[in-house]
Amino acid sequence: MAVKKQKMITGRRKKSVARISITPGSGKIKCNGTDYKSYFKRATIAAMVEKPFDAINKTGQYNVTANLSGGGLTGQAGALRYAVSRALVDMVPDSRKKLKIRGFLTRDSRVVQRKMYGHKKARKSFQFSKR
Repeated sequence: MAVKKQKMITGRRKKSVARISITPGSGKIKCNGTDYKSYFKRATIAAMVEKPFDAINKTGQYNVTANLSGGGLTGQAGALRYAVSRALVDMVPDSRKKLKIRGFLTRDSRVVQRKMYGHKKARKSFQFSKR
């Protein structure tokens, strides 16, 4: 396993964008200058970020510095997970199959549907009255 110097990797989810830099280290993950566990308040969202490392048994071996923007916390966590997965494929070449099986290398393209005229929201309609 050859370890390479990492460039900036981008991950997207909904309206969120994560630009990350990953280096071999002690496992520190910084999101916009703060620790990821304090940035993502809920434990389930913070656990999303750790899953790519758990999948290839490399927990605590890489430092990640992330710049997150746009969207909400769930979208940002999904974007960060995608970016970390892409970066790990570059850093650890034999990790691609394990990450691909778990779906971490697939860009989740679902976005919010736009609101249409004549509707309250995207799909919800006003109450229909026949008389």
